[in-house]
Amino acid sequence: MKKYNQDGGVMALLLNIILVLALIGAGAFAWSLYQQNQDYKTKFDAKVQEEVAKAKAAQQTELNQKFAEREKSPNKTFKGSATYGSIQFKYPKTWSAYVDQSSSNSPINGYFFPDVVPSTTRSTQSPTAFALRLELLDTDYDQVVKQFDSLITQGNLKASAYVPPQMKGKHDVQTGIKFDGQIEQNLNGSMVIIKVRDKTLKIYTESNKYLDDFNNTVLKTLTFSP
Repeated sequence: MKKYNQDGGVMALLLNIILVLALIGAGAFAWSLYQQNQDYKTKFDAKVQEEVAKAKAAQQTELNQKFAEREKSPNKTFKGSATYGSIQFKYPKTWSAYVDQSSSNSPINGYFFPDVVPSTTRSTQSPTAFALRLELLDTDYDQVVKQFDSLITQGNLKASAYVPPQMKGKHDVQTGIKFDGQIEQNLNGSMVIIKVRDKTLKIYTESNKYLDDFNNTVLKTLTFSP
C-alpha cells in the first residue's frame, strides 16, 4: 500500500511538471503571438500613415497645379506693330515679357517667362529655358529652316507642316513648319517657323514644361497679317 502511494506521488509530480511546462509553453506561445501582433500592428499603422501622407501630398500637388492653372487666366495679349504684320497671340497672365524692337535684322525679339524674365544673355553650360521666345527675322524663310537640317538628320528633331489654327483658310497664308525635339543645344521644346510678309517668324518654347501653354494658348490664338 505504501509503494502504491509512492508511485502515485511520483506520477502526480510528473503530471505537475508537465502541466507547468505546458503552461510555460502556452504562455511563451501566447507572448510570441502577442509580439507578432504588435509588430504587425506597428508596421500596419506605419504603412497607413505613409499612405495617408502620400495621399495628402498628392492632393496638395493637385490643388497647387489647379491653382497655378487658374492663376494664368485671364490671359494677356501680345500685339505687334502693324508695320511688321500685326502679330498677335495670348499668353498666361502669370508670365512677364521683355520685347526688344530696336533691331532692323530682328524687328521683334521677345522673351516670356513666369513671374520675372531672367537675363537674356545665353549661357552655353546651363541656358535659361524660356517659356516662350518670339523672333521676327529679316532672313529668308528657307534659310532659317535649313539651319535645322542636321538635327533632323540626326533624329533629334521632328518636323511637320503647320498652319496656326486661326490662320487656316486665310488668303495668302503660306504653310510653315513645326519642329518638336531638340530645338537648340541642351534645349528641348517646340518651334513654329512661318512667313509673315517678307519676314520670317520664329515662335517657340524652350522647355517641354511649357508645351501645354504653347500649344493650347499661344499657338491656338496666334494671328498675323500675311
